Amino acid sequence: MSSNPDLRADPPPADVLEIASASQKPFHLNYVSGEGSISAGLVCGYLACDALPFNPLLEALPPVIKAGDSKGDAGWLGQFIKLAVSEVAQKRAGSETVLTKLSELMFVDVLRRYVESLPPQQTGWLAGLRDPHLSKALALIHDWPAHNWTIESLARESALSRTVLAERFTRLIGIPPMHYLAKWRMQIASELLSTGNSNIASIAADIGYESEAAFSRAFKKMIGVPPSAWRLGVRAASGSGSDEAPETEGEPRNELID
Repeated sequence: MSSNPDLRADPPPADVLEIASASQKPFHLNYVSGEGSISAGLVCGYLACDALPFNPLLEALPPVIKAGDSKGDAGWLGQFIKLAVSEVAQKRAGSETVLTKLSELMFVDVLRRYVESLPPQQTGWLAGLRDPHLSKALALIHDWPAHNWTIESLARESALSRTVLAERFTRLIGIPPMHYLAKWRMQIASELLSTGNSNIASIAADIGYESEAAFSRAFKKMIGVPPSAWRLGVRAASGSGSDEAPETEGEPRNELID
């Protein structure tokens, strides 16, 4: 395992790491020195993304996903893992790019398996993606966040009545459609504030707000700090080498370890 996503493993030593069989988790790793063949390999990867201010995918995932073999595509995940191990060992030109893409492909593959395994009565963001009408509404919000959406226009584009969309969206996703839109806009805004140099008025317009003042009020209400403070906090954390997000009234920043 690595303490930093940029670190790469050295060639494995002759000694063996054994995983002790136990009913409780996490596993206990026992280091055993000596001769003998390796009966199991432990391959660790790292995939990180921002949890704040709003990441519906991370919120919908369980702490651990077991990706067992599935019919028809059981070999894909194994092939991705083997290729990743080979890239780490050979350290060829472009391996960083290959490893990044492989990590994303493995994550998508595991995510697909998880979604397909969800029971019919499951609720949550991922379950909502299985509903053709809700997935259409979610796609519209994600693809066109700056559009002047109303519950009526979303319902019309999703081929549902206003009442049915509001009820089904809230029941499956957990929040009303317009609240989801507002949170998604704040997620985009936080990324623009963190990575770009656009002024706040421009960012406000990019995500559908008519004025900088309206955007700033909405951002502070939802995130806990004004947009300018968020930007300064992110840059200060980046300059210090810290992985922490700016201090807000919400949850701390999380990392997804796969």
